[in-house]
Amino acid sequence: MNPSDSERTDVFRADLFAGRSVLVTGGTSGIGAGIASAFAALGADVWAAGLPAPGREPDTSGDAVTVVHADVTDDTALVDLLERMGDVDVLVNCAGIALEDGSEHTPDGWDCVLRVNLTAAMRLSTFARPRMAGCAASIVNIASMYSTFGSGLIPAYAASKGALVQLTKSLAQAYAADGIRVNAIAPGWIDTPLGRGRMEDPKANAEILSRTPLGAWGIPRDVAAAAVFLSSPAASYVTGSVLPVDGGYMTM
Repeated sequence: MNPSDSERTDVFRADLFAGRSVLVTGGTSGIGAGIASAFAALGADVWAAGLPAPGREPDTSGDAVTVVHADVTDDTALVDLLERMGDVDVLVNCAGIALEDGSEHTPDGWDCVLRVNLTAAMRLSTFARPRMAGCAASIVNIASMYSTFGSGLIPAYAASKGALVQLTKSLAQAYAADGIRVNAIAPGWIDTPLGRGRMEDPKANAEILSRTPLGAWGIPRDVAAAAVFLSSPAASYVTGSVLPVDGGYMTM
């Protein structure tokens, strides 16, 4: 029997993150929204930062979630956001884009994806570091299964996520003296607006499910549960790791 949506995070103590501040970029939809909501349900004061999607309300909700419209490629906006927050106990770099129209092969498309998926994570981690030092803090970067294999259609996305894994390992070394752990999650096929097209395409969906040992798409809460674990005392000796959350897709 598959666990229910709530059971994925109900294994954690309800006040696990009480009094802790959590910042999730890309936190207004998809995986980021699931992560923000999971931390809020466990008592955290959560800030979900992202750009509004045209015609859509933010997926993140709850009294403990502050939704902020912020461009992660804008250094001034990031510094202002951190000033408003004060101390940061958990930073989740989840903001990301993929351009599936072939434009990642162009200089502008390449630069755009790298700025959002890689450079923004480094800049925000750098800005947040002084606010996280000495707080038993945690950074979680959302990489991808494309960290492991390439993509002819979205080379900038695949390259940026591969580089994000190496950034995770590098910052784990650099930030350890400050008591900041840095880890990454590599999601597989997760049911989000970005993946909905493949899910609704019978041929593409069948190919994905046939290669996934668990035989199903993941949901944002699957990734959220991993983010909660990596940020919790249960993972206090875990840093520089990359945790696949993909139903076994990369084992095939």
